[in-house]
Amino acid sequence: MAARVLVIGSGGREHTLAWKLAQSNHVKEVLVAPGNAGTACSKKISNADISISNHRALAKFCKDEGIEFVVVGPEAPLAAGIVGNLTAAGVRCFGPTAEAARLESSKRFAKEFMDRHGIPTARWEAFTEPELACNFIRSVDFPALVVKASGLAAGKGVTVARNRKEACSAVQRIMQDKTLGAAGETVVIEELLEGEEVSCLCFTDGLTVAAMPPAQDHKRLLERDHGPNTGGMGAYCPVPQVSKDLLLEIKDAILQRTVDGMRRDGVPYTGVLYAGIMLTKDGPKVLEFNCRFGDPECQVILPLLKSDLYEVIQSALDGRLCQSLPVWLENRAALTVVMASQGYPGDYTKGVEITGFAEAHSLGLEVFHAGTALKDGKVVTNGGRVLAVTAIRENLVLALEEARKGLAAIKFEGAVYRKDIGHRAIAFLDQQPRGLTYKDSGVDIEAGNMLVKKIKPLAKATSRPGCRVDLGGFAGLCDLRVAGFRDPLLACGTDGVGTKLKIAQQCNKHDTVGQDLVAMCVNDILAQGAEPLFFLDYFSCGKLDLGTAEAVVAGIAKACVEAGCALLGGETAEMPDMYPPGEYDLAGFAVGAMERDEQLPHLEDIAEGDMVIGVASSGLHSNGFSLVRKVVAKSSLQYSSPAPDGSNQTLGDLLLTPTRIYSRSLLPILRSGHVKALAHITGGGLLENIPRVLPQRLGVDLDACAWKIPAVFSWLQQQGHLSEEEMARTFNCGVGVVLVVSRSLMVPVLEDLRLHREEAWEIGVVVACPEGHPRVKVRHLMEAMHANPAALKNGVVDSPSSIRPKQARVAVLISGTGSNLQALIDGTREPGSAAHVVVVVSNKAAVAGLDRAERAGIPTRVIDHKLYKNREEFDTAVDQVLEEFSTDLVCLAGFMRILSGPFVRKWNGKMLNIHPSLLPSFRGSNAHEQALAAGVTVTGCTVHFVAEEVDAGQIVLQEAVPVKRGDTVATLSERVKLAEHRIFPAALQLVASGTVRLGEDGKLCYAEQD
Repeated sequence: MAARVLVIGSGGREHTLAWKLAQSNHVKEVLVAPGNAGTACSKKISNADISISNHRALAKFCKDEGIEFVVVGPEAPLAAGIVGNLTAAGVRCFGPTAEAARLESSKRFAKEFMDRHGIPTARWEAFTEPELACNFIRSVDFPALVVKASGLAAGKGVTVARNRKEACSAVQRIMQDKTLGAAGETVVIEELLEGEEVSCLCFTDGLTVAAMPPAQDHKRLLERDHGPNTGGMGAYCPVPQVSKDLLLEIKDAILQRTVDGMRRDGVPYTGVLYAGIMLTKDGPKVLEFNCRFGDPECQVILPLLKSDLYEVIQSALDGRLCQSLPVWLENRAALTVVMASQGYPGDYTKGVEITGFAEAHSLGLEVFHAGTALKDGKVVTNGGRVLAVTAIRENLVLALEEARKGLAAIKFEGAVYRKDIGHRAIAFLDQQPRGLTYKDSGVDIEAGNMLVKKIKPLAKATSRPGCRVDLGGFAGLCDLRVAGFRDPLLACGTDGVGTKLKIAQQCNKHDTVGQDLVAMCVNDILAQGAEPLFFLDYFSCGKLDLGTAEAVVAGIAKACVEAGCALLGGETAEMPDMYPPGEYDLAGFAVGAMERDEQLPHLEDIAEGDMVIGVASSGLHSNGFSLVRKVVAKSSLQYSSPAPDGSNQTLGDLLLTPTRIYSRSLLPILRSGHVKALAHITGGGLLENIPRVLPQRLGVDLDACAWKIPAVFSWLQQQGHLSEEEMARTFNCGVGVVLVVSRSLMVPVLEDLRLHREEAWEIGVVVACPEGHPRVKVRHLMEAMHANPAALKNGVVDSPSSIRPKQARVAVLISGTGSNLQALIDGTREPGSAAHVVVVVSNKAAVAGLDRAERAGIPTRVIDHKLYKNREEFDTAVDQVLEEFSTDLVCLAGFMRILSGPFVRKWNGKMLNIHPSLLPSFRGSNAHEQALAAGVTVTGCTVHFVAEEVDAGQIVLQEAVPVKRGDTVATLSERVKLAEHRIFPAALQLVASGTVRLGEDGKLCYAEQD
């Protein structure tokens, strides 16, 4: 079952944690408290309005919201005891207790702990009196130049002095001037260590330590490590200066020894442990401990985590980290550059607009928000460190180049950043003499050769007459004469699998997409009447994974056998930088042949009255998956969730059902000469593919009740609120292939199809189609989808007794912002609604109401009244649209046109309007002005049937709104609008459900009166 998790914090570290957790198939939603603009509304991530300092209220929130566990980002809540308090309340929390977090919250405690447990660190002494501290600095026989506030100081409590005088000045500022408050009541004076500073972090469950790749932070504000100290201006990972042997030494001598020491002291440590380490000539020594991810280290470490972060955290919380150690990406480097506000780390301005996010993302960069906020729909600065621009590439040099491109794309006034992040590592690598190889560039020839060796027998098994497969040559050969052809035409087709691959990659299921690739190509050439002869594939990736590639090609070979064609050759392209890790793309090329007189379609033979036969699809096939993925992202399900059709599989498995291959079953029927045309229902759905095989003067009339629509289409329609037109234009809706046959041959063809084990139906007829009219009409599509015995509701199968009844089809007419339109859309999407909006019509272009409709997936039409001579002509054009969408009811939502008498009479009893007063008072366009002028204490709004006299139709529903002392038109209007948004959907429900109707006598009738 998909989980909800909560991340505590508001910085770039917390955005990164939420981003990584959201990648898990186990996670339905990540909440961030308080969060920032980057976590406000990003796919599965959103902000939570809950206090993080009131632990009792936070625990209640977690229980009420079904939070699986809490991840604490910053140090302050850890020191305040959030972990212990939440755990005591029954809420799982990832991080150390307040007592364990003293490793960070008290520098003195940490130094005493290290001395006690033999953990290497700098020589030190702690003081509570400034005079004693300065005497120590002046008299000690080592350079005591590091001054630390013992308490938490938000990363600003350390001064590395250049001399003893400067060190004493730092003591005075901290202890006498109290620049850091209570954090500086005790200071720790340390020996200045020399060497390379690195950050070594680990996950731990209190027993096992799982080290992360080392990272290096850049504290100074300016390039070449000049300027004041900051919270961190950038980082990179891994650190080449830390060898595998050295990292193992750090893990054993520092990280593991620390966790073991805490356990022996009776304070078990669970969470992330961060050791700031100096690589001295005497070996690694600890500078400080942090009890959480570093910032910006988190932004470069987590992007390299190959494992599921949710699973790693669960393992740590369960005390079984040793059974599920995290796996990290190899041969990749991550580098992040922090963009800060002008004036940071001192005073800075907030509220500066930031642009360029889309450009940065298009470059393949991750932009993690820190000090950002949303203001009037725009992202603005809200802190010192604003953003972290992160690049993940094959090496640090490439990562730095890509990050710099992001810095050029993202813009806000006064932005400060460094362009030399990683300079120490790059200098270190430049000193290592080593010749480049092709493998260094990311291309592994040996892996490619191994793949060919593995797939050779698979391809050889696809050989057929005329095509002998033997991979390894420059080209494959096909002998048409041996294949059995006398006077052949060749047909060729090419296609891919599209973004269905994204689901396969996310589900790590690669054995079915090969059939998709073959099917999409051979079904296309089948539409020409061609028998598939041979197939070529193209597999491209950033880095070749042998297991994945072998699974894909094995699927292609198996599908070629099913299609009756030979897998004659292919290309595997390993292209570093072109694809993110784990991603690949596919393209296929099919060539077939038919005798010259067997070519399809027979356009000259197709006539009005011919019958249309639909052959069942296996499901979605391979089209519309960009929309499918959007629907899944908005739904309550994950790809790992049980499939919504009630079958014993996951949603991912259901969506990955491979495309059906029709060549073996349909070719004998095509060769009989009984079929005039065959249309493969591919991209463009029913509406765009069937016309491709018809003469221009003809179209088809289909009845969706004639065929079986798989439940997955019903689920997609309901979850995505997709219109009939969108469904028919995007998906096959259960029909994979359409055949056109003469009426007299329909029954024999259907019998042949069933003999060949194809499910098929008579689904429509060929009709005359005047120019300019839709060439495919699909009747009853919505009704057919929701008349499915396995009807879907809220992502699960419902019993037949709960199938939704037929909904009234509503058209909404608007002229402007469409706030009432939004209320109608929201109302009709509530469970049990008797209506659904099928089209929105505006008499003005580019108004906000049209945007609302498009965001909701509702078709729109613009009919400009200025283009018509009179009201009657304009109303006729509107009426044609209403008929096109088989409209049952019309709602006027801020429609600023007076309708003609014929139009109103036609839609009498079927058209509703909302007026901003309690009719019959204050009719007309200035109702609020009239109410204020009359001095009434109560006004309101009214939903009524539209009559020929303005604002005079029968009243369906009203709501009163008080007029307050000092009200203006604007303030009164706002309160009345809220009432309008409540009663308009309610009135529509009354009419759509039949509870209220307009009787023949022009009076209201209620259902109980009938």
